[in-house]
Amino acid sequence: MVFFIADTHFGHKNVLKLCNRPFETVEQMNERLIESWNRRVTGRDSIYVIGDLFFRCEDPEAILRRLHGKKHLIVGNHNSSWMSKVDVGKYFQSVELMEVISDGAHAMTLCHYPLLSWKHAKTSYMIHGHIHANTDMDFWPLIATRENVLNAGVDLNGFQPVPFDELLANNIRFKEDHPA
Repeated sequence: MVFFIADTHFGHKNVLKLCNRPFETVEQMNERLIESWNRRVTGRDSIYVIGDLFFRCEDPEAILRRLHGKKHLIVGNHNSSWMSKVDVGKYFQSVELMEVISDGAHAMTLCHYPLLSWKHAKTSYMIHGHIHANTDMDFWPLIATRENVLNAGVDLNGFQPVPFDELLANNIRFKEDHPA
């Protein structure tokens, strides 16, 4: 199975307040994210991390060693600080700025930043992170009205990796609750 996740921000204390996450401590958040990840993802599954896996995390390898699955990293804006401390080839099948994939039923462009235009935009999906569940930015109306632009951020997806169908359903529900 193929899973998607973005913006976990392991180790980032301020994300608790900035994104109103339901955790008392960063340690509690980290453990919940690891447990949720491993409850869904097996060693046979592929998981696309669409940026910002860690931020200000003291020991990223301690967490990476615990996470199941064949991991693929799409680099986000908070990745450079931890990537220089880790042999990413040891933990990730691929590391890209952007990737075009298919699960056999859906064509997808993966990029940490939400794109409004991409190759085959009329017939494929744009899967992104970066914005968490923020609807205050001036381009939200452009994203909110596009059924094929999907946010893989944990703040929208129950703090867990999700397969495509669940990602789609969560985004439809979120956009209905937060119209442009």
